[in-house]
Amino acid sequence: MSVERIDALMMKKCFLAGAKALESRKDYINELNVFPVPDGDTGTNMTMTIMAAVREINKLQDVTVDSLCKAMSSGSLRGARGNSGVIMSQIFRGFTKELKGLEYLEVTDLGNSIQHAADTAYKAVMKPKEGTILTVIKAGAERSVELLMEGESHDMVSFAEEVSAYMEDTLKRTPDMLPVLKQAGVVDSGGEGLMTFVRGALAALQGKEVDLDLTGVDAKASPAVTTGPLRMRQILSLVIVPNLS
Repeated sequence: MSVERIDALMMKKCFLAGAKALESRKDYINELNVFPVPDGDTGTNMTMTIMAAVREINKLQDVTVDSLCKAMSSGSLRGARGNSGVIMSQIFRGFTKELKGLEYLEVTDLGNSIQHAADTAYKAVMKPKEGTILTVIKAGAERSVELLMEGESHDMVSFAEEVSAYMEDTLKRTPDMLPVLKQAGVVDSGGEGLMTFVRGALAALQGKEVDLDLTGVDAKASPAVTTGPLRMRQILSLVIVPNLS
């Protein structure tokens, strides 16, 4: 299957498929959570964050790349919970910022968006720690740069598969970067959460049958962080959150 460009409706499908995948595995991701604090809530926080974006997406009357990007970014940012949720929201913020004004996404757009996502996430963290979700998204950015420089393919699917595979390999190496992960015998929970989303989105892009039913998921089950940058800084000692507008 070869896809040279995708429109807003396919982009929406990929996002919802990623959200469903993350929601379905949140308990498993919680079990991996040993860093920075072993409080077993990474999967829950990331799911609550992404479901806030899903709620905004489902309100859209006219689905365009611009309207979809705004819903993804603002929804996840305003609904962000915990370190992992805030970093995830910054990944979406950086990813969508690169796509403004577009009608379709092509390989170059996807690659540039992944790079911008990594840059935005790293800039949001006061003291970035390798072996975390940051390392995994950075791996995606690095592979994107390499593939764009090679310039051999215009196929969105093969490009996404290559980037995803490199991110998966990086996730497997996170225990070698953080001793606490190796001691517990797990990969980074935030990185696993990100890759769970990516796997779901990729499956939709590949044309596979995916479950998009999110009607039973309550995005309001716990209060989200909606009180602005100051409150977020009090809750998240590692994260600097930019303007919420």
